[in-house]
Amino acid sequence: MTAILAVIYILIFIIFALVAYAVLQIKLFGMRVKDFWSFIEANQMLDKLYKFAKQYEAMSPQEQIIYLSEAEKIFKAFDNVPNELWEEEYDKYKEVLSKYKDIKMLRWADTSRQKN
Repeated sequence: MTAILAVIYILIFIIFALVAYAVLQIKLFGMRVKDFWSFIEANQMLDKLYKFAKQYEAMSPQEQIIYLSEAEKIFKAFDNVPNELWEEEYDKYKEVLSKYKDIKMLRWADTSRQKN
């Protein structure tokens, strides 16, 4: 029974040590843990927006607003981490940014026409 308890304590210690090591590495890289976690979440959303940008050429106004909002969150999260972390995702980022700019221009043009 004590051997099992000793193994459990050792495993718990190893888990805490690995978490502490990961946090230390993030801090040594010059980032905050919160920024790194936001980056991980944004990276998942980037994949979704990338697929969405590829599949849909014409979005409804509501879909455009949602897309713009989510894209802005991604851009903010990616700005808070070093470029080296996300250079593999650059093509997806670029595609989402391009679609973001297209939607912004369309919405701006529609707004300008409505004012005139």
